[in-house]
Order: sequence, then C-alpha cells, then structure tokens
Amino acid sequence: MTDDFDKLSGLTPPKASNEARARALAAAMQAFDTAEENSTATQGSVRPVRQSSIFNRIWSPIMNRKLLAGSALATLLVIPAAAFLTLELTRNTTLPGDIGTEIAVKEEPKQKAVPQPTPSSTATAADETLAAAKKQETSGLAAPEPAATDAKGQAPTSEPEIAKLLARTREQKAVEVQSAPAAEAEADAMANQMMSDSVAPLSAAPGAQNRMTFLPAPVIAPEMQTAPQENRERFGKADSNPVKSVATDPVSTFSVDVDTASYAFVRRSLMEGQMPERDAVRVEEMVNYFPYDWPRPATAAEPFKATVTVTPTPWNGGTRLMHVAIKGYDVVPAEAPKANLVFLIDVSGSMDEPDKLPLLKAAFRLLVEKLKPEDTVSIVTYAGNAGTVLEPTAVKDKAKILAAIDTLQPGGSTAGAEGIDAAYRLAEKAFVKGGVNRVMLATDGDFNVGPASDDELKQMIEAKRKSGIFLSVLGFGRGNYNDALMQTIAQNGNGTAAYIDTLAEAQKTLVEEAGSSLFPIAKDVKLQVEFNPAAIAEYRLIGYETRALKREDFNNDKVDAGDIGSGHSVTAIYEVTPKGSPAVLNDDLRYKTAEKPAADATTKTGELAFLKIRYKKPDGDRSELITTPVTEANAVPSLAEAPNDVRFSVAVASFGQKLSGVTALSDYSYDAVIDLAAASKGADPFGYRGEFVNLVRLAKGLSGGGSSAN
Repeated sequence: MTDDFDKLSGLTPPKASNEARARALAAAMQAFDTAEENSTATQGSVRPVRQSSIFNRIWSPIMNRKLLAGSALATLLVIPAAAFLTLELTRNTTLPGDIGTEIAVKEEPKQKAVPQPTPSSTATAADETLAAAKKQETSGLAAPEPAATDAKGQAPTSEPEIAKLLARTREQKAVEVQSAPAAEAEADAMANQMMSDSVAPLSAAPGAQNRMTFLPAPVIAPEMQTAPQENRERFGKADSNPVKSVATDPVSTFSVDVDTASYAFVRRSLMEGQMPERDAVRVEEMVNYFPYDWPRPATAAEPFKATVTVTPTPWNGGTRLMHVAIKGYDVVPAEAPKANLVFLIDVSGSMDEPDKLPLLKAAFRLLVEKLKPEDTVSIVTYAGNAGTVLEPTAVKDKAKILAAIDTLQPGGSTAGAEGIDAAYRLAEKAFVKGGVNRVMLATDGDFNVGPASDDELKQMIEAKRKSGIFLSVLGFGRGNYNDALMQTIAQNGNGTAAYIDTLAEAQKTLVEEAGSSLFPIAKDVKLQVEFNPAAIAEYRLIGYETRALKREDFNNDKVDAGDIGSGHSVTAIYEVTPKGSPAVLNDDLRYKTAEKPAADATTKTGELAFLKIRYKKPDGDRSELITTPVTEANAVPSLAEAPNDVRFSVAVASFGQKLSGVTALSDYSYDAVIDLAAASKGADPFGYRGEFVNLVRLAKGLSGGGSSAN
C-alpha cells in the first residue's frame, strides 16, 4: 500500500484545459456564494462568543461612550470617510488567484517570526476575510450573486473572456457595497477614523496566511479642518524691582496705583485651570484689589492719611517689611458731585463672545442703576468708525439709556482711536464744571484701525487729559485681550483700569466701589521714600515696576502720576535689610566717601526712613506735600502681632511674587501663603478673602504643590 502511494505521489497531473479551468472557476464561485448567502443556513457559531466583524468591534465601544452622539460635525466627517473606505476595500479585494494562473493556491510555510506589516495593493487572504465578514453582517440586504457566466449564460472558455467576467464581477460588487445602508457606512468610517493620523494596520484573521492589510487615513476637506485659536493677548514686560543699596541709591520714587485688573485676570486664569503668564501679574494690583480698613482722614481738607507698619519678613528672617498704607477720604453719597459719564463701548467683531459684549451690557446696566437722577450718560460706539448711540441723557430718563445699551450689536473692525476722540468730544460737550467728567472705555483692547501703536495712543491720551476729563478702562474677555495697551491708556489719561470677568466683578467695581471708581479726590499722587543709611542697608520695592519715577519727577508738577478716588486705599510694601544683617547682599564700597554726620542728627535718631506724598486736587495744577517719618515706634515684634489687614496684604504680596517668579520667595511654599491668609482673613462680608485662599490652593495644585516660585 505504501509503495502505491509513493508511486502516485510521484506522478505529474495532466495540465488543465481552458474549458476545465473555466468550469472550475464557475463552480467555485457558485459554491462560495451558496455558502455565504444561504438564508436558510443555521445562524450561530460553535465559538463561545458572538460573531462580529472588525467594524462592529471598533464601532460599538465608541458608540457606547457616546463620543460622536448628536454631533453634526461627526456626520460631515463620517459619510465622506465611509465612502472613501468602501471604495478602497472594494478596489483592493479580488478573487483568490490571478488571471492566467491555476486556481489551486499553495499554502505558505509557517513563519516563526512575526511578519512586519507592509502596504499592499494586491488581494490577500485578510482582504477576503474582511470582505466575507462584512458581507455576513449585511446578509439579506443584497440579492444573491449570480453564477460566473457570460451574457448568454455560458461559462467562459478563453482567458480574455475570463478576464472580462472577473472585471464585471468586481464592478457589480462595488455597486452593491456602495449601496449598503447608512449604518454600515458609518461603521466603516469609524473604523477608518480610529486609524487616522497615519496608515493603521488591521490584524489578519486566523487562517489569513499571516499577512496584514492597511486602511488609508481619512481625507478631510480643508474647509472642515479647524485651526487652533491664536492667542493674541499682550502684556507689558517689566522685570521685578532689584535690591538696591541705600549707600548709593537711598531714594525710591513711584506713582500710586489703584488699578485692580491684574488680580481679576489672574483669578480667571487659575479658575480656568492654568497658571497666569508672569507678565500678567502686577503685585501691587493684586494687593490693592482688596478693601482694607486703614485709618482714614477726618475731613476732606486732608484727602488721605498714611499709616506705616514695620514687621519681620515671613520669607526671609534677615529682613523686615515696611508696610505703607494710604486711605482716601470717603465722599458721602449725598455730597457726591454731579457726574457726566460717556460710555465708550467697543462693538467690533472681536467683542462677539459671551464674556465680552453681553457681559459689558449687563455691567453698564448695573452702573446706570447706581447713578443719581441728575447725572448724565452718553454712549459712543466704535467698530470700523465711531458713532454716537446716545446723546447726553439724564439718568432720570433711565429707560432710554437702558434701551440704547440693549440695542448694541457686535460687528466690524476696531477703530479705537477714533472712538476715543469722539467720546472726549461728547464729554466736553456736556462738561460739568466742578463735577465729575469721565470717559469709561469698555473693550478687549483690540485696536486694529487708526493709531495702533501704544506710543501714538499714549500721546493722544496725554493731550486729552488736559481737558479735565478722567478716564476709566474696563477690560473684557480672553484670546486677544490687550492688557499692555489698556495700561498705557489708563496710566497716561488720569485713569484707572479694571478687568471684568464676571457679573460679580462688575458689581464690585461699578456698584460697591462706585465712589472710588467714579469720584476722584486727588490726582498725580506720588510717593517718595528716603531710607536712613545708618539704619537700613538695602531695600526692595515689591511691585510698582510699571509705576517707577525718577527722583527728580517727584517735585515736577508736569509729570503725570496716579489718581485716588473717594475711599480708595493704596498699599505699598518694601522689604528692607537692617544695617549689619547677615542678609545684606551688596558689599560695602571700597572707595566710598566718609559719612558726615548731619547737622540735625539729633532730631533723626531712631528714624528708619522718611515718607513723602505729593498730590494735586482734582481741579488743581499745583501739588501739595504730606510727610511722615518712620521710626521703631512703627514696628511690631512679630508678624502675628500686626493687624489682620497688614498680614493679609502681606500674604497677597507673597502670592503675587511667587506667581511672577521672584526668586526671593523660591523657598516660601504655597502652604505658608495659605496659612498666613487664612489666619488673617478677619471680617470678609463679600467673600473676597476666602476666594483668595482658594486661588492659592488652585495655584498650588497647578504648579505641582512645590515651594518653587515657578
């Protein structure tokens, strides 16, 4: 028996004729169609799991997670991608065997190594497996395929006829696949989407000769692609104040700053889950954001009162803090002068966002409700060009003012300079002598028409301030917020700047603090501190980098400075190093001149520094001077013994320095800031201080919780 099998195995089978090959091909195709499309066949599998195609395995979990449920964009992406995928599957799927070759396919030898996936345009067993699985999933949706015969019902006998038959068969398959239901197309599209960004392989099914096929990544039309939004926010750059030696530079001069924009912007950044840009942090604006109960002057004859407290420094045991607090006279509402306000509102296309124009309109509605009946309001808008929406109108006609606000709609480019010019003209038209005349600019700062450079606008604003009209700048929105430009406008136009990120902030700025926001009690307010070299070796002013003045500017009444409104408080903090402290950073000068004792040295014994404040009345041109000596009588032994307001402001100053990257606080942790602020929160009727503690916690989490200032 064995010999007979050996003889048979050595025989060469006769070569098949064209007619035999055609009959075999027709029989194979008919058998395949019968096996795959027999509706009476028993459904199910001996495998313990439900049969499913690769498309369902990809599609089902995605749908279960509802990634694309209800998305109109998904529909636009899925349908074109599915059509493309179907075409590729149809084009790449061919019958087993090549034309002109024998039907029999030899089994490839098993490979020990895992084959590397390579793209292929020829038919593979994996292609057949995918096509069969896909066909099974849609069984019953298409009519059974006819046997492989020509138009006359005869089996082809020649190779050209066989080729024509195969081509016609492929065309029929393409039409049937492309007419599959939408659900099938969406499944194919999702399979393709899961493999996007690069050509992704599909593992060959069992028995697919250890080969793999690839699906192309979907092609998305350029108009359907969404580019990331460009961040056009601009902030002025200013390095932190350095440590200065009293021996060579004993005098510090700066302009007061009552702006609060930086704190509100920092808060919004942290609430949105990101650390603020360092240039967006101005420590003095963060400190001055909070109301403090500093001692205030008794009468309007003394517009403000200064209080100095000296404490140990919490982040540096070798230094002390000299805390200077100024409180302005609080005008009684009944005594408030008549107000002439011009709302200069940016209605350009960039304001068409929920946190811009809609919030702006709600904020101004709050302000109108706060004004007195005899006050007047005008409205000027700018977008492309400036226009007057409302001529000066008494607040007693409140409905007319509110209706004008409600009609504002965004659109156009931003001709900010033209709008400013129109607003000042309208303010001059309704000027109230002895009253409050103020332009209130509300914008995201995106001035792109007219004088766009900061220097040009600075010159324009400087010229306008001579008219006696004050300026308030209210910033809105993110993305193209131009803080640098708004600071330039406010600082050079007898103005103040605030950032409105919520309606609650609008309530705080325009309603609760309306007196300080609208009614000035002093302008061009400057501070100058001279340190006593016999007591202080070094000093560093915390914040006020953009408000620095030259020493000679202090007595020059032509130099503009900050303004203080009714009830405003201003806080400035110096870190000072006592003479002989191990924390001194600068060496003594080798060639310094011998110090000569002052003639009145006996009157200066015990002085640490001498504080001078120069200011003008709102309608005055000549400055007046207030002086205060700083002695050990102003000192407290420990920070814990200082008033709550002093300690809380120090906590805010330390937080601002950490956010801005001051290296002196690199070892002072966020936890230390939290502890100091929480212990000194005191009375907090509006919750501002409690909110601050939470912001420090957010910064701690976003920064990794370390003690680094970064």
